[in-house]
Amino acid sequence: MITIGVPAEGEDEPRIGVSPETVKKLVKLGASVKVRSGAGLRSHFSDADYTAAGASIATSDADAVKHADVVLTVRRPQGPLVKSMKKGAALIGMLDPFSDAPGLDALAKTGVSLFAMELMPRISRAQSMDVLSSQANLAGYKAVVDAAAAFERALPMMMTAAGTVPAARVFVMGAGVAGLQAVATARRLGAIVTATDVRPAAKEQVASLGAKFIAVEDEEFKQAETAGGYAKEMSDAYKEKQAALVAEHMKNQDIVITTALIPGRPAPRLISKAMIESMRPGSIIVDLAVERGGNAELARPGEIVEHKGVRIMGKLNLPGGVPVNASSLYARNLLAFLEPLIDKTKQALAINWDDDLVKGTALARDGQIVNAMIAERIGGGAAKTKATEEPAKAARAPKPAALKAPGNKPAADKNGGNKRPKGGKA
Repeated sequence: MITIGVPAEGEDEPRIGVSPETVKKLVKLGASVKVRSGAGLRSHFSDADYTAAGASIATSDADAVKHADVVLTVRRPQGPLVKSMKKGAALIGMLDPFSDAPGLDALAKTGVSLFAMELMPRISRAQSMDVLSSQANLAGYKAVVDAAAAFERALPMMMTAAGTVPAARVFVMGAGVAGLQAVATARRLGAIVTATDVRPAAKEQVASLGAKFIAVEDEEFKQAETAGGYAKEMSDAYKEKQAALVAEHMKNQDIVITTALIPGRPAPRLISKAMIESMRPGSIIVDLAVERGGNAELARPGEIVEHKGVRIMGKLNLPGGVPVNASSLYARNLLAFLEPLIDKTKQALAINWDDDLVKGTALARDGQIVNAMIAERIGGGAAKTKATEEPAKAARAPKPAALKAPGNKPAADKNGGNKRPKGGKA
């Protein structure tokens, strides 16, 4: 029987890697699930809920993982916990592969196989495993809700006997998963919504949600997307024209939400100090990229910075602000990824290292880093296996630069701001 362990997350992470719903399904697959006592409380999942679903309750994190074949987490766990796991076990979670490379290397050397869900390949059968999209969707929603709560004015237009309350103006920068959900949420709340993106395909997506698209739509813009859905690097002349248009547009906006991220690199700077100073006092900026340096010049991680009456909100982990939904969706992502790794007949872990999903997400195996991108950051070479030779070649191939929102990845490409399969705009 395959054993699955689920430790508690850190104090700043309310989400969890399994829900009572997914525990039931894992048990039906023949798995034994062990959850750390109290690990689900911040997502409002009690120990009794897990027990009723078929899980057993561990008294400590070490007890939850020490005999586990698979350990499911949200964040990258600390070294001592990983050392409590048995060699050859699989650790699956959002392991933040582009930060603290030495720390990741240390985890790899424990002999635990590491799988980063953020690196999930964008192929059709992996859509249900896309943690970036499921979490970014909630981040876009929460960004608007938080901004509306802080705005101190109404968002919709209201007509009263005492006069008319004008609708608030919301500008979303980046029309990917998070951005499109922000557009949809702001529209539902009655705001006048505009959005911008570097991809021509985003115009139709924005318009379909009832918002206006803002961009310099010249010939260069029309050719700004590759066949694979990536955004091409724009010329300096185009960048200047687009920046001028955005700067002028921001002067009249009440709420601005930025969502642009480039995986493995600092967040692109979209909003300058001068642009912030051009906004009216009382305006709000929500920077969803603050963990990677921020899209707004004055943004600070975990803080609300006020500059000349404009507040720049740098709240971290917005999906964690709606933990019940975030944990439920994330747990389903993990279940969808884990199910093909289980031999139903033998009820044992049977990882096919040649599978595209495994090759794409695998960071470490047998004590060595097997992902070429991560190995390069650490300063060594990736271990040569059949499962990693093709990803290594792909990592060496040049790719166009792209400006993307968290989780915005095309069906056949990796990471943000790209085209989607039909019917998958949000």
